[in-house]
Amino acid sequence: MVRKELVVRLNDTEYTNWLKAGRCLLILKDGLHPFINHHMRAFHGDLLNQNTLLRKPCETSSCRSRGNKLSRVCRVCSAWQSVILRHHRQPDAIVNWDNCSPPSWRTDHWEVAKAYMPRGQGKVKGADQCDASALLNLINYCDCFQSVDPKFVREVIQYRNELMHSCEMRMKDKWMKHYHTTLKHFVRQFSHVPQMATVGQEIDEMLTADLSICVSGLDRLDGVECDSVHQWETNPDLISQWEAALLQERLQELLHADDDDVTKTQDTEQLKSMGGFLQANRDLGERFSAELQAINSLEARK
Repeated sequence: MVRKELVVRLNDTEYTNWLKAGRCLLILKDGLHPFINHHMRAFHGDLLNQNTLLRKPCETSSCRSRGNKLSRVCRVCSAWQSVILRHHRQPDAIVNWDNCSPPSWRTDHWEVAKAYMPRGQGKVKGADQCDASALLNLINYCDCFQSVDPKFVREVIQYRNELMHSCEMRMKDKWMKHYHTTLKHFVRQFSHVPQMATVGQEIDEMLTADLSICVSGLDRLDGVECDSVHQWETNPDLISQWEAALLQERLQELLHADDDDVTKTQDTEQLKSMGGFLQANRDLGERFSAELQAINSLEARK
């Protein structure tokens, strides 16, 4: 049975734009991660071949970050740190060392990759577990991705941030048009990657799809008579899964404490807006009840 709340949301054009744009990021991520994983594995192998010190194990097996800094690391892990910074396009930017386990740098290429990503990647074990933001930042900051123009990567990151930081979760048609153009430019950079061959087409189809749903028993939605169960061929349950995945990513970003003081790091306006949105949509409030409780607890502590 299609929930009435979902029907109402999908008949809001600007909310549907937000959902479509977010779905495009998931499509992009699925196309990117096999290529990125292969590329980082090769990069890691090259680093080991070029520096004999990097092939040695951590001398203490306990080197770690404290907050966002590496302190008292052994000479092997210090050498890894220097190499990672040498291949960072912006070494003066904040590097999230707390994403990494330094003793694993020698054996795990993905522990190296996480140094180029936004915070909160500590428990992520591979490219397939990353969201689009993590993969895009890796391409942007690690200079091993020489075949990709960083300008196009940064443009997609900018649109992704605007999308995920939208308090109202509603995007205008004009924004969508520019977003679509930016994605096309980015995807074109990967014409040589087999897994990316269909990504452009899938994005085109998603951005032009009609996600509105008509349900018997509801007289009119957006001025359209509804006498059929589905207006679009995609199963509403599938659309609901897409929506949940996007909202989950946003909630994780908002509520991600990562040993920091949450009340100091979260955007109050966005938390309040998200809490109100979940409460106003009973189906989502039920699905994300734990996250809603966390939001309410944070609000109560202020």
